[in-house]
Amino acid sequence: MRVWLPSLYFLESLKEFESEIQIVNSETGIPDFIEDVEFLVPPMFEIRPEIEALIPKMKSLKVIHSLSAGVEDLLPHVRGGVKLCNSTDAHHTSTAEMAVALTLASLRGVDHFSREYDWQLRTQHVWQSLADTKVLIIGYGSVGAAIERRLNGFECEVLKVARQAREGIYGVTELFKLLPTCDVVILCTPHTAETENLADKDFFAQMKQGALFVNVSRGPTANTNDLVDAIRVGHIRAALDVTEPEPLPSGHPLLTLPNVLITPHIAGRSTALQSRLNSLISAQVKRYLTGEPLKNVINGLY
Repeated sequence: MRVWLPSLYFLESLKEFESEIQIVNSETGIPDFIEDVEFLVPPMFEIRPEIEALIPKMKSLKVIHSLSAGVEDLLPHVRGGVKLCNSTDAHHTSTAEMAVALTLASLRGVDHFSREYDWQLRTQHVWQSLADTKVLIIGYGSVGAAIERRLNGFECEVLKVARQAREGIYGVTELFKLLPTCDVVILCTPHTAETENLADKDFFAQMKQGALFVNVSRGPTANTNDLVDAIRVGHIRAALDVTEPEPLPSGHPLLTLPNVLITPHIAGRSTALQSRLNSLISAQVKRYLTGEPLKNVINGLY
């Protein structure tokens, strides 16, 4: 079996299978036997587009496993008989930490004071605590659940929204009833046709005056022009790890407006990610070799 892994990092945990598989990593270049690759793990960056262009030549391909939680970029490359899996299990720790970090930094003014040591503002403004607030998590999957676990110690009330209502979780049809009641709105949905521009003019208009909008999903889930307008008139604040477009061009309003905290799509880029990816990918390869069901198989959009 030919397994194409993107880095030597993954080899250590697969040593016991060296006699059964041949590992091709992206650091060694494009292999001559591309048609024999059965299990593909494309890299997240660098030569990713070059490898995606080779997928049609992989006649033996059975599995594509994304190192990202989102798979919208890989969906067009999946043909019949090929399973697509994601790595949401590996990402939820880092992404949840970033969601909480962005929330706290924005609510408590850390972003402002990191730019300006404003001693006068110390006595002129009372910063909002996360305690006693109501937080809405939109997209209650593994990332949303990880965010909730981290919020549990902050003495805030957490509401959850998913595509379909279930016990303790609201359905997306009830979203506009919940938005006006919440102080913090955290968006962590996948990017699909259903969620593109989910946060639009009407969405922001329903948010409570002065509420904080946090986006750790994908940039296109929020309409950028509508978001800018809502911030510009002072209706909401924003803390964003993702934007549309990425990167933002120089002089973009989101880079200059007050009450906006932005990080450059780095929620998953933490020390917690690599070890979790190693464990997940090696476990997936082992399952494939032994005929066990794969984890995180994408059915439909996600």
